[in-house]
Amino acid sequence: MPTGAVHSWDVSVGVDGPGTRFVAFLAGCPLRCRYCHSPDTWYRRSGRHQTVDELMAQIEPYRRFIAVAGGGVTISGGEPLMQPRFTGEVLRRCHDLGLHTALDTSGFLGVRADDALLDATDLVLLDVKSWDPATYRRVTRTGSVTPTLRFGRRLADRGTPIWVRFVLVPGLTDAEENVAGVADFVAGLSTVQRVEVLPFHRLGAHKYAELGLTFPLARTEPPTPELVARVRGQFAERGLTVT
Repeated sequence: MPTGAVHSWDVSVGVDGPGTRFVAFLAGCPLRCRYCHSPDTWYRRSGRHQTVDELMAQIEPYRRFIAVAGGGVTISGGEPLMQPRFTGEVLRRCHDLGLHTALDTSGFLGVRADDALLDATDLVLLDVKSWDPATYRRVTRTGSVTPTLRFGRRLADRGTPIWVRFVLVPGLTDAEENVAGVADFVAGLSTVQRVEVLPFHRLGAHKYAELGLTFPLARTEPPTPELVARVRGQFAERGLTVT
């Protein structure tokens, strides 16, 4: 049975999928997003090694409550697809119990999600960082958006429901052409149920200080209501449901 590095877990409402959810945050991420609010999850060594049985034992006390509340279990991170065997087995076990399952991922490692893992996934929360290649690299400080786009198309082709997340950062991700590229791509995915435009915030800045790191966007202000409205409008113009 695979073991995983689990950073922490929480119970949330309406944030990480529908209803009340048990959210497991796995440790380790290949990206270094400038707006990341959880730098404490970047490395697998920051997590506690657990077996699938141990994590399922933590989920069990909440099982009836989250089911009655129309919720489920979300595997998040970090990046859960850094640990695909562990992630897949937890999703399968939860799915077999009749719990709604969600995978929160950037899609950068989507190739690691085999069909068995996705068969046990009722919803994918897909974080599309940006469309413009240069902007994507500025955001993540590595890699390319191509794996995310490929993964999104694969999800749509297999009929997997998707909630898209887009973090709006003034001066970084807000260019009209960048947003338009993301919106056009998302509108072409037949299984997208909603788009969440997430305004940038600095609530995780204290974690950088605690880790002795410099928060890259310490001087960046949150987007204005007018900017948020414009970006949400760009998605809505393409017939997408936007929150």
